[in-house]
Amino acid sequence: MKFTKTALVASAAAMSLGLAACDSAAENQAEDEIEAMEDVRDAEVDQMEEAGEITEDQADALDDETDAMEESMEDQVDETM
Repeated sequence: MKFTKTALVASAAAMSLGLAACDSAAENQAEDEIEAMEDVRDAEVDQMEEAGEITEDQADALDDETDAMEESMEDQVDETM
């Protein structure tokens, strides 16, 4: 799971860098804020899993949900800016 997630994040980061030249400063800031929210949520999920509050499967589902939310929010930013 960690490798796959890491690979996805690295791919997304690489794509973001490729598109960064086309984005406005406001769009870049919005995307940075979205990424920061994702990082916070990922850390919270990891902490809950380590504490035994949720299972690995539940953590995976929450990670998938977080990724989907991030993509949706970034799509909205792309459409409005």
